[in-house]
Amino acid sequence: MAVRARTRSGEPAGCTGCGQLSEWCHSRYARSLADVTLAGRPLRIDLSVRRLYCENTNCPKATFAEQVPGLTVRYQRRTPRLQSLVEDVGVVLAGRGGSRMLRILRIKLSRVALLSQLMRVPLPPLVTPQVLGVDDFALYGGTYGTLLVDTTTRLPLTLWEGRDAEQLGRWLREHPGIEVVCRDGSLTYRQGITAGAPEAVQVSDRFHLWQGLSRRVQDIASAHRGCLPAALPTVGEDDHPPVEDTTQNAAAGSRAGRHAQSLFETTQALIRTGRSHSSVARELGLNRRTVRKYARARTWQEVMRRPPRKPSTLDPYLDYLRQRWDEGQHSAKVLHEELQTKGYLGHYQRVKMAVAPLRRGLPIDEPRERPPSPRETARWITTHPHRRSPHINERLPRLLDHCPELKLTHDPVSRFAIMLDNRDAAPCQAG
Repeated sequence: MAVRARTRSGEPAGCTGCGQLSEWCHSRYARSLADVTLAGRPLRIDLSVRRLYCENTNCPKATFAEQVPGLTVRYQRRTPRLQSLVEDVGVVLAGRGGSRMLRILRIKLSRVALLSQLMRVPLPPLVTPQVLGVDDFALYGGTYGTLLVDTTTRLPLTLWEGRDAEQLGRWLREHPGIEVVCRDGSLTYRQGITAGAPEAVQVSDRFHLWQGLSRRVQDIASAHRGCLPAALPTVGEDDHPPVEDTTQNAAAGSRAGRHAQSLFETTQALIRTGRSHSSVARELGLNRRTVRKYARARTWQEVMRRPPRKPSTLDPYLDYLRQRWDEGQHSAKVLHEELQTKGYLGHYQRVKMAVAPLRRGLPIDEPRERPPSPRETARWITTHPHRRSPHINERLPRLLDHCPELKLTHDPVSRFAIMLDNRDAAPCQAG
């Protein structure tokens, strides 16, 4: 839909350079303005405007184009109403999403043009908040930046590269009046806040409180790593894992097994004398992490334990492979061809590797469930019971019954979670 309009000839217009009114017409030209839709149809305004002479001899402009208040803006091909709509959509949905929303409103604008308009929107004036949030964010790799947020409006205030206490303190001194600063557990930010706003109260928000608690729970789980296998279901007498014992016996006779056993005994003997991990690592010529791994292990088999095999497309056919092997078919090529007739789409090499333990008199290496890691254990304990999967709800009570230290950790964590959810400290005070 197109609307044709024309400005009046006798009306004076103000010069865009000096503001002086003028009626001296130089010429006319047509402007095409896009406006918001009318009854769901795109609207275009073809407006004829005047170009006037500026009668002020001191004005640098010889001629100027008149502007219609509320309808035209210099160098703009959209009306103020449409421009305001574009900016609002851009602020909420950004480029691609905003372009799709405008397309629904029958306004054609590319994501690049929308982002260009968004970059021209002036930033709101900076108002010093009473409650300031300070946190870091990752730019790339090991490079971090600092972000300051008004926690009342949840709007960002400023950001800069790096985590510098001096820069944070300087910003706080330039913006006095902050009463509360919400930060993480960083020592750098604590020093910067103390230097820049010594009277401000430093607190930690809900996210960082829970994050710090999760890390402490993970440290406790790491200290009791030997209890974590208790979370696995007990193995019945009819099940296979005499297989693991057979595998460990086979590893004990190998060169790697003898080396691991010798290194485990040496490390444990040195640790029992009270020496630190670093001194043991220097004497044995090992990495400190390796010494720590041997020191934390209860048996040398824990160090030799292989990670569990990941499930593969061959798993549904392992029973058939075991049956055919017992019947006397020991050719991996023939077994692979038989599995293909049953729908197996995997490679021959996988079948060959699967029957390799059978040639050494060992059972097929079936997938084994591994014990939870300290990080997984911490996630189990800090997750709300209603949000845990049945798998976790089955194994966590078994682990807590076996390890009193983890059970002692689980109870205050539950009370702390209730306190955060209900904003009531009574459950923690009662414990």
